[in-house]
Amino acid sequence: MHRTADRPQTTGARTRPARGARRGLAGFRGRRLVATLAIVAAALAGPVAAAPQPAFAADYPSWDEVQAAKANTAAGAAAVTQIVALIAQLAANVEATRAEAERRTDELFVAQQKYDEAVLRAAQIQAQADASAAEAQAAEQNAGQVAAQLYRSGGGDIGVNLFLDAGNSAATEALLSKLGNMEKMVERTSSIYDRAQEKQNTASALGAQAVVAQGEREKLRIAAEAALVAAQEAQAAAEAALAESQAKKLELEAQLAFLRDAEAKTTAAYEEGERIRKAEEERLRQEEERRRQEAIRNGAVGTPAASGWAKPAGGRITGTYGPRAPICSGGCSGSFHYAVDLGTGCSAPIYAANSGVVTFSGSSGTYGNFIKIDHGGGISTGYAHIRDGGRFVGTGEWVGAGQNIASSGSTGASTGCHLHFEVYAGGNRIDPVPFMADRGIYFG
Repeated sequence: MHRTADRPQTTGARTRPARGARRGLAGFRGRRLVATLAIVAAALAGPVAAAPQPAFAADYPSWDEVQAAKANTAAGAAAVTQIVALIAQLAANVEATRAEAERRTDELFVAQQKYDEAVLRAAQIQAQADASAAEAQAAEQNAGQVAAQLYRSGGGDIGVNLFLDAGNSAATEALLSKLGNMEKMVERTSSIYDRAQEKQNTASALGAQAVVAQGEREKLRIAAEAALVAAQEAQAAAEAALAESQAKKLELEAQLAFLRDAEAKTTAAYEEGERIRKAEEERLRQEEERRRQEAIRNGAVGTPAASGWAKPAGGRITGTYGPRAPICSGGCSGSFHYAVDLGTGCSAPIYAANSGVVTFSGSSGTYGNFIKIDHGGGISTGYAHIRDGGRFVGTGEWVGAGQNIASSGSTGASTGCHLHFEVYAGGNRIDPVPFMADRGIYFG
């Protein structure tokens, strides 16, 4: 069972050691460290299938136990060794879960890339099939028109007319000329029909290819959705491990400093330092929240339009949707840019383009720190290259249109502080510029 730190009753008399403290620090000797390593190993070996839980479950010493251990030289030395091991294990656990989260998120981005490419490929094949079908239809209509003209020009039996007009050289010449023209029309009609059949065969073949491409696209869509779930769970596990580490590491370090301090101090002084630190953290958090709210009230950027959509960040367009040379900095990006880049500058506020639920908030690979929001109706938006420490919302949170969700940076494959803004429609990424323009939001 995970224990929270008990506050010692430190009066002028020596604090009576707790029952666990009387046996030194044996009670938290790391009996769960093996289980911890097993959890981390399982996470690295297989898919994340269950709701993420804090992977580190070691027993931590109470201040009573630490104070009791300090009174005994041997117990104090053992306590120092155990606390150093716990701090190291916290760091190792954070690193392992963070590596797993990055691996899962990399898999998510690869799956998304494959799906987007499949969508483009299926659309191209379908367009070719439609064009060939239209050409086949036009060729059939042309052949029919020629056949009708041939029928009309036939008039009567040319052979009989030649026999009857055998003595009339002028009439014979005219009939032979008419016959030659008809033969040319027959040849032309046959050629047109052959071309129409060829176009129809091509259209049929392309149509079959389009069906296959659409089936592959659907498989990749399902794979991308599964990758998103795995990335969400791995990221949640990493954040849980980090939260536990942050909550316990400082306390363990304070206990370690207390054990190593040669002076006969009580644990109360060290606990007071912890209280002051936490109060300062809360003050800074409230101050940052106040600044974010003020930015929302005062900035035109982030203010929802009549459509309910908001401009996600300021700055001019520095990168457009479409093919481009890969960017290699903190990893290499793909050869197709599925977003619009806005030159925000460093630490500029990033706003939710519309209300919705955060489906991903984490970091990995070329995206750096990344947030994705589901707005319903098959529409989502993505925000990449957020600065470290600049994600203000977590997975599962509801955000409003124009809410300050992040702060811009240059993490991942990026050469300068900017916002990489994506729009997803039906799961694949589309050009954000016309999409947002249709909703009254224009980028400079």
